[in-house]
Amino acid sequence: MSKREFKPGNMLYPLPAVMVSCADREGNDNILTIAWTGTICSDPPMVYISVRPERHSYSMIRESGEFVINLTTRDLAFATDFCGVRSGSKVDKWDEMKLTREPARVVKAPLIAECPVNIECQVTQVVPLGSHDMFMAKVVSVSVDEAYMDADNKFHMADANLMAYVHGEYYGMDEWLGRFGYSVRKK
Repeated sequence: MSKREFKPGNMLYPLPAVMVSCADREGNDNILTIAWTGTICSDPPMVYISVRPERHSYSMIRESGEFVINLTTRDLAFATDFCGVRSGSKVDKWDEMKLTREPARVVKAPLIAECPVNIECQVTQVVPLGSHDMFMAKVVSVSVDEAYMDADNKFHMADANLMAYVHGEYYGMDEWLGRFGYSVRKK
């Protein structure tokens, strides 16, 4: 296989394309789309999002110290893109995309009801990195859509038709390839 050098940059894909909901202390809220997000630690559960300081939601998250990561689906692809390219300073993304605010259990920022998983987060540290600041946060509550729960109380996330972001494009994730450890599992 022949390789060619490509300009240095972020080529770590796919990434989750998530909608992050946030609110300031007065209760003004917004949604922004983020692909720079992920898990930091499992015990205690911690995640991060990286946000450009000029984004409308940046000051809300910085001021409140809270946000909600809302996982997105194939059905929410249009809304996910819209919430990433329109500014909440000019448009109410909730109304425009007909998304439903749902009260969170711990944080003041609303959940997006249409999303199958909502991860409530409290910021523990803000790390300036350059173009983005990374908000490291502890997970304080997780809500999952009962439609994906079975009789044994198991959550079937794969049934939610989650989507991913790959180098400027969105993709569905609908083919199962194996379970963690399947390469060494005894038959």
